[in-house]
Amino acid sequence: MDGTLHQLYQVVQERRGMPQEGSYTCYLFDKGLDKILKKVGEECAETIIAAKNNVLPDTVGEISDLIYHLMVMMVELDIPLSDVLGELERRSQKIGNLKQMKQVDKES
Repeated sequence: MDGTLHQLYQVVQERRGMPQEGSYTCYLFDKGLDKILKKVGEECAETIIAAKNNVLPDTVGEISDLIYHLMVMMVELDIPLSDVLGELERRSQKIGNLKQMKQVDKES
């Protein structure tokens, strides 16, 4: 999967650097950050609804849409995929404190 994420990120970067007519990715870059962020929000909400409805194929599709739009946002903001993957790796090594996690849940 890691290779798939790298491949997707690379395609999104290429669309930003070499726009292609008719490309949805290029359309998003042309419209700018506000449009990209709007799409991230919409896809996030659609993911939540699909999960709440417990429709797994729809949930998988919406998660995929959300990841794609997050990638577009990352490229627009010049956030390298390696930074995000590195942060996830760092977090995976951390052993959480249940008491602290419960406090965070109360605050959010």
